[in-house]
Amino acid sequence: MLLLAKIAGIIVLVWFYMTAKEKGEQPFKWAIIGLIGYWLTWWIVNLSIVSFLRPHLIENFTAVFILAQVPALCAIGAAVLIRKKLLADVAEANKPG
Repeated sequence: MLLLAKIAGIIVLVWFYMTAKEKGEQPFKWAIIGLIGYWLTWWIVNLSIVSFLRPHLIENFTAVFILAQVPALCAIGAAVLIRKKLLADVAEANKPG
């Protein structure tokens, strides 16, 4: 796993924790949800797309390096969507009436 993916995972963990704390929700629950969503997406993309394409690009170092970043970028996108869903659930629960 590349350094970008590890750093992004830690940032997602802190981001979800801080957001939950701001919203008065359970910070550890949100942090775990965010981290699981991030790592699950990372592994799925890595084992499916990257594993399939890597043998075809093995001679081009730049292409392999860029391809290796794709799981982290997809996982960050998934974390953003998961956070949006959690925030929408909080807004719905706090809605008067």
